[in-house]
Amino acid sequence: MPIDYARLTGMRFEPVRHTYTRRDTMLYALGLGVGADDPTDAGDLKYVYEKSLVALPMQAVTLAAVPMLLADPSFGINYKLLLHAEQTLIVHKPLPTEGTVSGEFSIDEIYDKGEKGAIMYMTRKIFDTASGDLLATMGNVAFLRGDGGFGGKSEGAPKPRPVPADREPDHSIVMANPRNQALLYRLSGDYNPLHSDPEIAAVAGFDRPILHGLCHYGMAGRALIKTLCGDDPSRLLRLDTRFTSPVYPGEALRVDLWNISGGDASFRVVASERNVVVQDFGRCEYRT
Repeated sequence: MPIDYARLTGMRFEPVRHTYTRRDTMLYALGLGVGADDPTDAGDLKYVYEKSLVALPMQAVTLAAVPMLLADPSFGINYKLLLHAEQTLIVHKPLPTEGTVSGEFSIDEIYDKGEKGAIMYMTRKIFDTASGDLLATMGNVAFLRGDGGFGGKSEGAPKPRPVPADREPDHSIVMANPRNQALLYRLSGDYNPLHSDPEIAAVAGFDRPILHGLCHYGMAGRALIKTLCGDDPSRLLRLDTRFTSPVYPGEALRVDLWNISGGDASFRVVASERNVVVQDFGRCEYRT
């Protein structure tokens, strides 16, 4: 059954309320490997210790999501073939360490790539229910591998900015990636067994469970905040990336970073031992 373009793009979704605690905020940071290298480091402790707790802005990706929405068979999407292709984040205000938020979700556009599949663009806005403030706007691009050929337009999708090809990166940052990283990160709400169950991973074609894309996205964000923002998470304004290859828990990861201008940088993430780019077209904007 082909996807129902008119129904999907015309859907109006009820807001999702999500209450989270300081414990959730600390658990999210631990799921990114914060404190894995040095549990006494003051820069890491502020994300995992209630004494002076602050939230990482990337935690917004775990809040007020619409669970398994696209798995509804009436939409005509082959959910088993769906891939998370890109993630964007615009930070409007610092994320509270605890509270209740409301998420507003929309499907913005779907591009038909024929036999290759379809590309769906979605937006989620997170509001603080106490103040009404808009905290974050997130974009999620899904590659629907089994759902092309529904008769939609094929051109016009936004093109991400490539990293500079004419020079070496200005910085390279090694990231901690413990072997139990996926088992920790899943406790922030993504319980897809692909990331924990060896049998499910084997069915999907992997020799072991893979790391959540949003986990190594958050890990990259943590490294960029430390390098570009003086380890002040309130200075992060935007974080965009494209997922290009799976990551395995425990393998060495490196962020290559290019300074573009004041408050603007490009990055990619590399699985260094395999020399495979796992995130590309990265963009980071920050307050100088």
